[in-house]
Amino acid sequence: MKYSEIKQPIKSDKVYAKIKDKEIEVLQYLPISDKIDLIQIALQKSEENGIYNEMKLDVYFNLYIIYMYTDLEFTDEEKEDEFKLYDELQSNDIIVSVIGAMDDAEYDCLIDYLKIMKEANNRYKGSAAALIQTAIQDLPKNAQAAADIVNNFDPEKYQNVIDFAKHANGDRPI
Repeated sequence: MKYSEIKQPIKSDKVYAKIKDKEIEVLQYLPISDKIDLIQIALQKSEENGIYNEMKLDVYFNLYIIYMYTDLEFTDEEKEDEFKLYDELQSNDIIVSVIGAMDDAEYDCLIDYLKIMKEANNRYKGSAAALIQTAIQDLPKNAQAAADIVNNFDPEKYQNVIDFAKHANGDRPI
């Protein structure tokens, strides 16, 4: 049997969550490329010094669910402080209402993908390949810093430091 004989369009079902006498449209399915974007953005924005800040991960994951699964529109000004926006949405039960309106399998799929990608990223960061990649990326910056040190080296200042250290050591060799 050919796939074209049973092919159907991508699901575009919607349900509505009621917030203060207004209905918010909530998608029941998001294409996989959009799911990947949602998860990657949440992971990237929550990373601090190579580790994931779990609170930030929760904030960005839930915000991007709102951005991508609902018909709510936000101004650039509202999106400027995403923590404040999250607090407003969370304290008014909008996030809970939207997640409650989502298809359970869809939400579970997002959570599973988030965990898988987070674990894969953490494994990669500890791998030799990641360390080599970081060294390669940092090499030009470190080489420039070393060149600056060599170019700005002043033998007279160095000798003054040596003389000071000897004197502080009772004029004994250091």
